[in-house]
Amino acid sequence: MAAPSGRSGGRAWAALVPAALLCLAARAAAEPGTAPGAASSTAEFDVRPGGEVHSFSRSLGDYSCSFTYSAQGGTNEQWQMTVGASEDSGLFSCSIWRPQGKSYLFFTQFKAEVKGAKIEHAMAYSQAAAGALSDVPLKQEEFGITETAVSHTEGKFRFELSKLMIVAKAPRDEL
Repeated sequence: MAAPSGRSGGRAWAALVPAALLCLAARAAAEPGTAPGAASSTAEFDVRPGGEVHSFSRSLGDYSCSFTYSAQGGTNEQWQMTVGASEDSGLFSCSIWRPQGKSYLFFTQFKAEVKGAKIEHAMAYSQAAAGALSDVPLKQEEFGITETAVSHTEGKFRFELSKLMIVAKAPRDEL
């Protein structure tokens, strides 16, 4: 498939790149055996309310992902973090989500950070797809993305979080 040409075609191509990266992340984050050659690891953890800052981390080879947050209201919620690497270890993905779809906690802050790679694409969602529910992305002004982290934007974030997805690219050694 050739890259589209022209002004509007360029925008369409630019929109396809993040979608393709997310597909790679989903593939890398799949259970072992569903993505030949890709490595992945999934762990469950509790998101605990109470206003204290908590953190959860996972590593895979030279990569790591950490999720730091503070939340209020309700009781503990079961969440999952999946870290994955492509077959050639050129891409690293980190997905953090509530499998039941919507979180009922009130997040006062969040930050997901990767080490060993630079973020190519990231997205945050107020609702994760589960059952009849669909992913509902946060508005762009609610969160920010740097080379290594995705975090809430103070004063703009509306306190709802149910899913974070990050695709990062490993630095390449130049000859």
